Amino acid sequence: MTNVEATHHNIPSSMLPMNLKEKLLHKSYLSTKDILQNERLIFALDVPSDTEAMRLVDELGDSVQFYKLGLELFMAGGYYDLIKLLVEKKQKKVFVDLKFFDIAQTVKSAIHQLKGRGVTFATVHGNDNMLKAAVEEKNGLKILAVTVLTSLDENDMRDLGFKVNVEQLVLSRAKRALQLGCDGVISSGIEAPKLRAELGDQFLIVSPGIRPVANVDDQKRTVDVETAFLAGADYIVVGRPIKDATDPRKAAQDIQDRIKKIFA
Repeated sequence: MTNVEATHHNIPSSMLPMNLKEKLLHKSYLSTKDILQNERLIFALDVPSDTEAMRLVDELGDSVQFYKLGLELFMAGGYYDLIKLLVEKKQKKVFVDLKFFDIAQTVKSAIHQLKGRGVTFATVHGNDNMLKAAVEEKNGLKILAVTVLTSLDENDMRDLGFKVNVEQLVLSRAKRALQLGCDGVISSGIEAPKLRAELGDQFLIVSPGIRPVANVDDQKRTVDVETAFLAGADYIVVGRPIKDATDPRKAAQDIQDRIKKIFA
């Protein structure tokens, strides 16, 4: 199902972001990797304490199988205990999203600390030396390189001094990361088609900034569930649309149902 017509999935072109409309109108990049459908949704467990985290995990139940643990929980304490509980007791998958950025040896040592903990993914947001160091120490862990944060847009990139557009920067960083042995990248669904077209499908794309409805928060480069997968994402990361829902479990299950239809 790699090269299917977007219209086969009943996605009207009017619903696609303008810079994706032409790319996905005639061709999509739907993932054919051997990934369980209910693990393609990664929930961003961005809460202030491990107690709140576990309350939410229990509430979500079997509607979520894959959890992303970021800086907020890391700073709250009990991060490794939470990983152990999720992996061993709850039989969930864990994505360590700490965006390691430091001198190469420190990044390598940090990745080493994850050995044997049952973690599936970890992110590195750095230069070639940092990425190479992480890859050397991964021990079965999949290293994902951060390309450009989805909270940044073209204006932000200009303010940061970049002279290329976001798509060019994402492609450049992804090429280097894959050449260095990273297993995949973190990329908005907006740039995912370019990555698939230029670099093929033998790597993972994890797309954050997913908004099932119109976006009203600080994420700027967002797409909806269907668009992200048609654009080439293997996994999507969803946080606030689930966490802030009146019924988080229902919100998560609704997304799972949408994913099931996409891959049916």
